[in-house]
Amino acid sequence: MPDTLTETGQTAPDFTLPRDDGAPVTLSAQRPAPVVLYFYPKDDTSGCTKEAIAFSGLLAEFEAAGARVFGISKDSLAKHGKFRSKHELSVPLLSDEDGDVCERYGVWVEKSMYGKRFMGIERATVLIDGSGRIARIWRKVKVPGHAEEVLEAVRAL
Repeated sequence: MPDTLTETGQTAPDFTLPRDDGAPVTLSAQRPAPVVLYFYPKDDTSGCTKEAIAFSGLLAEFEAAGARVFGISKDSLAKHGKFRSKHELSVPLLSDEDGDVCERYGVWVEKSMYGKRFMGIERATVLIDGSGRIARIWRKVKVPGHAEEVLEAVRAL
């Protein structure tokens, strides 16, 4: 499947997904606030936990900058709820169980580990400006320092 996010400046694909408390979240309804979508492979794994804790730790600063932050994976609402509770996360987690949003954002990709190929979510972050356009994309994210880098990009909008 081709990468649907080849460049910044295009309108972000709209969606409605359930968040960990069951309430629906519609991307276009967040306007005019900038939105950070961080896509991650799986709840309660080492890198994903560190990333969620980092974004949660900076959530007040993202909000002070006027932005909304959402984590997205294919995990169920029940798994998201346990993950949030276990690590006292404040960032809302959205469930894309059927993978439609991951595919439309180009983060459902072929991966390889120990010589085996499989499909999975590439750790990626998308910053959407207040008009709904993609301002920046981070691919193959390395967790240390990433949330801070995204916060600086939000502040620079």
